[in-house]
Amino acid sequence: MGKISPVSAKYIIHTVIQIEGAVDRPDVIGAIFGQTEGFLGADLELRELQRSGKLGRIEVKLNSVNGKVAGEIIIPSSLDKAETAIIGAALETIERIGPCNATVKVEKIEDVRISKRTFVIERAKELLRNLQANVLPDSQEITEEVAQSVRAMEIMEWGPDKLPAGPNVEDSEEIILVEGRADVLNLLKQGIKNVVAMNGTTIPDSVKELCRKKVVTVFVDGDRGGDIIIKELMSSTEIDYVTKAPDGKEVEELAKKEIHIALRAKIAAEQFHFEVNGAKSKPNIPQNGFRRNLPPREFREQRENREMREMPQAPKPEVKRDFSQFKEKLDDLLGTRGAYLLDKDLNILGKVPSTELESTLKELNNVNAVVFDGSITKELSKVAETSNVSYLVATSSKIRPNETRVAILTQKELN
Repeated sequence: MGKISPVSAKYIIHTVIQIEGAVDRPDVIGAIFGQTEGFLGADLELRELQRSGKLGRIEVKLNSVNGKVAGEIIIPSSLDKAETAIIGAALETIERIGPCNATVKVEKIEDVRISKRTFVIERAKELLRNLQANVLPDSQEITEEVAQSVRAMEIMEWGPDKLPAGPNVEDSEEIILVEGRADVLNLLKQGIKNVVAMNGTTIPDSVKELCRKKVVTVFVDGDRGGDIIIKELMSSTEIDYVTKAPDGKEVEELAKKEIHIALRAKIAAEQFHFEVNGAKSKPNIPQNGFRRNLPPREFREQRENREMREMPQAPKPEVKRDFSQFKEKLDDLLGTRGAYLLDKDLNILGKVPSTELESTLKELNNVNAVVFDGSITKELSKVAETSNVSYLVATSSKIRPNETRVAILTQKELN
């Protein structure tokens, strides 16, 4: 007798059966074939349909309870849905099985293809999740991974003690002082290049001297060791700001967001001293009399003014500023939405779209002036300050000159 594989079946007829007496499986099979024989015509004769493979093997499951039998009949079908429904309806005409009265009821006709489609959809979702998570990172992830690797390669040795440092320590007016090499690497990965490490709790003389020359933010681990380092620095040299990693965390393990939150939350060194030693404690005011709680720009100007007062004063030569080159380059850019990057001699280093100006400046530290067709924003001025740009020249400006350390020139002022 032919059989149909459950894999190739399109429908499955699920039927429940109640029998008023004790019968066996062969009695049920015999009743199905016997009581439907000749009932549906030659085309739907059950024996012929099974022999041709259009109906599968009839499965009968019986349970006997208190002399009565209940069970289930399952018939796979590769007929169309109308013919399958007719076969199911014909089964309900069976009234006796063996010597016993019986009731047959079709519970449902299952469309196997729907189950297969549901499986395919769920499995496809799972495969796609695995593909996105483990196999195919998007372009942003690839770019970030490559950029972080390149930044990590920028670590260098600084000073006579060969301390781990970023490439911008010498050029930057403000530096970040951390504990070790791993801290420097982590900050480099996030694009922070004006960082140098002490390599331990003993403060090298080169670091002490650097602290006297630069505006210094000390960034230490969130543990007792970090507090000890800050106290040692405050007692032996001049530091300006203090910040710490969250309690129990180290700088080397912080994510990008945590690093920027910590740097934004920095406090003046005197304030840290008060918080640690109590408000009645006398602050550690440096002997040179500088006010250490000033913002970096004012503090730097104060220190520079003091140094200038202590130096022999020479007559200042008269300097005449010539902005004609700025005007020529700005006129050349009008209507192009482009930007020129200039060196100290006002030679063009390169040209970029104005929309890419901020991201380009973040990667460079040798740009002296920027001339572009557009408007100067607060965000651009901050990036220019960080990159040590001296001039921003544009068609217009959304900020006032006193809001930034960078000299601002607009088309109106150049004409």
